[in-house]
Amino acid sequence: MSALRETITANPGLWLAVGGLVLGLAFGFIVQHTNFCTMGAISDIRAFGDWRRFRAWVLAAATTLIGAQALENAGVVQLSQSMYLAPRLNWLGHAAGGVMFGFGMVFAGGCASRNLARIGAGDLRSLLALMVMGLFAYMTIGGLIGPIRAALEQATAFDLSGIVGAKLATQSLGEIAGTLGRLGTPAGNLIVTMLIGGGALIFCFADVSFRGSPAYVIAGLGLGLVAVAGWALTGLAVDELADKPVAPISLTFVRPTADTLEWLQRFTAAMMPAFGVATVLGAILGAFLAALMKGTFRLQTFAGIGDTKRNLLGAALMGVGGVMALGCTVGQAITGVSTLALGSFITFAAIVAGALVGLKALERMLEAEI
Repeated sequence: MSALRETITANPGLWLAVGGLVLGLAFGFIVQHTNFCTMGAISDIRAFGDWRRFRAWVLAAATTLIGAQALENAGVVQLSQSMYLAPRLNWLGHAAGGVMFGFGMVFAGGCASRNLARIGAGDLRSLLALMVMGLFAYMTIGGLIGPIRAALEQATAFDLSGIVGAKLATQSLGEIAGTLGRLGTPAGNLIVTMLIGGGALIFCFADVSFRGSPAYVIAGLGLGLVAVAGWALTGLAVDELADKPVAPISLTFVRPTADTLEWLQRFTAAMMPAFGVATVLGAILGAFLAALMKGTFRLQTFAGIGDTKRNLLGAALMGVGGVMALGCTVGQAITGVSTLALGSFITFAAIVAGALVGLKALERMLEAEI
């Protein structure tokens, strides 16, 4: 493993760009080929009582969780270096941002990852929606909305050490459990991973209809393994002696979509795309290939003014909410959850809650237009 790490750190930019493109391609292909959609999963439950796509989402999260923790135990990646495990819990950002993102993805016809797949399949609505999402994401990071976001975070975020009664290095549920039980962080991580990961697997495979749906099983396992590979690649690329060390990360699509827009405009300044940008480009390409194979590629656009307004509003909410919550249905509910970060679980629940509210609002809006 040390030889592989040395090879990657010798030229991390190239490895992250090529690896990100390959992983993004695999992700986009699986999403398009299996019709994986987190917004559709929540809609299926509400409309038909069908939990299969939601179980595929949970399976992806569980697979990534187990894989990421195994990688950390093997010394491949240090999850504590990731952005998710900051010791201060930005509870308002995770909760409010998650609700905004969940509500917005309903109006935009899907989350960021689903819209990337739809672009690959020829949907021009998704192209415009993601451009707007990227714009609002940058506005929330350091633009017009940035000072408001930063002030709210500063006023509401708090150190978990005050609750646990001991100094915590991270907000990991494993570390919290290990501290409270006086077992140590490694044992705490193992116990929590077994409880959450094992419980999630039981939740998924105990259902006969899910086990009898190969596409959803493949989607959950496949997307989870792609996310695990992302942790492995970026973990091996970390060079603490570099002038600007890059923190490990895996799949996430709100900030990287915004970064892709900037990269397209500043290509001559930095020709090698970063890992996140490469995954975005790869996801579009992978979905395009899947759509061609299935014969489903076709250009589509907005049905009317109402459809346009709803998509743009949803995209804006996803951009703001995704930054506040530090991720999306993939970036937090799959990648973030795999670090056992408390904020990621809050975001996951908030996204689901926001989507349920959004579905009710969309139904009322569509009924009023009839």
